[in-house]
Amino acid sequence: LKNMPDPITAKRSIWLPFMKDNLKVDEETIIIGHSSGACAAVRYAEQHKVAGIILVGAYTSDLGDSTEAASGYFSDPWQWDLAKANVDWVVLFGSTDDPFLPWKEQEMVATSLGAELHKYENRGHFMDQTFPELIKVVQEKIKQ
Repeated sequence: LKNMPDPITAKRSIWLPFMKDNLKVDEETIIIGHSSGACAAVRYAEQHKVAGIILVGAYTSDLGDSTEAASGYFSDPWQWDLAKANVDWVVLFGSTDDPFLPWKEQEMVATSLGAELHKYENRGHFMDQTFPELIKVVQEKIKQ
């Protein structure tokens, strides 16, 4: 398992090439992205075919935060249709009590991608050490 480079700003210009060149993400890969990683997963899927994406705490804007703005994920419009065309399926885990991400943004990602939405009211930003619901989804998708 490799750590992502640039973990604070999570720059698009660094993460997407790293996913392609170092992690070798391809059409058989399931990308699991949390927070900034969810943004990276969608942006990657806009340009490349992948098996599926699992998004945890996904959002659509920089939320007025300068670090988020510097990441580059929000500098151009989302290409939802391209991302949908390049994945076989999308699952999104979101929580209405996320202290960082407004529910309306999480819901917009799910709607825009036609995602299978797993909505919670008590998971915050999904920072728990375990996530059995995610493991179950991965296992189900691998069996298909």
